[in-house]
Amino acid sequence: MKFDGFETLAIHAGQEPDAGTGAVVVPIYQTSTYAQDGVGGMRQGYEYSRTANPTRTALEECLAALESGARGLAFASGMAAEDTLLRTVLSPGDHVIIPGDAYGGTFRLISKVVERWGVSWDAVDQTDVDAVRDAVRPNTRVVWTETPTNPLLGITDIETVAQVAHDAGALHVVDNTFASPYLQQPLTLGADVVVHSTTKYVGGHSDVVGGALVVADAELGERLAFHQNTMGAVPGPFDSWLTLRGAKTLGVRMDRHSENAGRVVAALDAHPAVRRVYYPGLDSHPGHKIAERQMRSFGGMVSFALRDGEKAALELCERTRIFTLGESLGGVESLIEHPGRMTHASTAGSPLEVPADLVRVSVGIESGDDLVADLLQALEG
Repeated sequence: MKFDGFETLAIHAGQEPDAGTGAVVVPIYQTSTYAQDGVGGMRQGYEYSRTANPTRTALEECLAALESGARGLAFASGMAAEDTLLRTVLSPGDHVIIPGDAYGGTFRLISKVVERWGVSWDAVDQTDVDAVRDAVRPNTRVVWTETPTNPLLGITDIETVAQVAHDAGALHVVDNTFASPYLQQPLTLGADVVVHSTTKYVGGHSDVVGGALVVADAELGERLAFHQNTMGAVPGPFDSWLTLRGAKTLGVRMDRHSENAGRVVAALDAHPAVRRVYYPGLDSHPGHKIAERQMRSFGGMVSFALRDGEKAALELCERTRIFTLGESLGGVESLIEHPGRMTHASTAGSPLEVPADLVRVSVGIESGDDLVADLLQALEG
């Protein structure tokens, strides 16, 4: 019998009870190597844990199911996943289109590392499909999308931009970290590759670092698996197990993240100290209708700008009591940060530089009343 419900897949995909013991939770196969039945006689295909490990296999199968992909691959971090993908599909002389608003680590990788390898890039506001189309060159090989973007929560029409990429003979890659597979499935909308920092919502508990790629095409999956093994930036079995454990509750957590974020947004949007709130759930958000169409709900990430500028933003970040000042996002606990000084410091002076008065919050699953009260007391000084 085939099951398609997201929550069912999250708990069962790749996670059959252990054949030997009946354990309902995938074991942590804490081993580096495997006994062979004669030279080359591998048991179930396992020879060395850089190449494959049963705990990692379970995670990869689960992630592929959650993103409706042909294959999933797990990595030691989101950046390891991005690096492996780019080195698999790009060659010197190629061109990449990236978002005009993007995670600072992605920008740093492309502008400081990949560019030195002879790959050119352009940053484009991908909410404007014509701008993406105009940026395409004969040597464009990848159109890289974030939606929602980090940190300004911009929304890109995945289906339309995927078509632009395909018309140019390029791959469409979507970083789905902010939305998670529960809220959005880019492969079903035409994207070729989904990228995740599984450190964030998939893991969900701020206790593990990891990354993932999920692909629509099995042949591309084989190419990526070759590079994954060759480069070796893979997660260990315990990290894989922690991430898999987090994935089981992704659906229920994302419902609560989104519900709490809606309450936080309503409070911020009405506050006189707040100049602007960036959240796709607002009717006033320019991408609201697209987000409504391609997302299940609007997620737990919220950014906002303060009327009194950077100093006020920095002070606010130090006054919250429940929202912890720290980088990262997507955990059950709420976090607050100043992107310009923290996660996006690498974009300073570039086309992706973020506003100095911007604050970003990752809204957790605590009591919504407490989260709103915390932000209000911090805003009031």
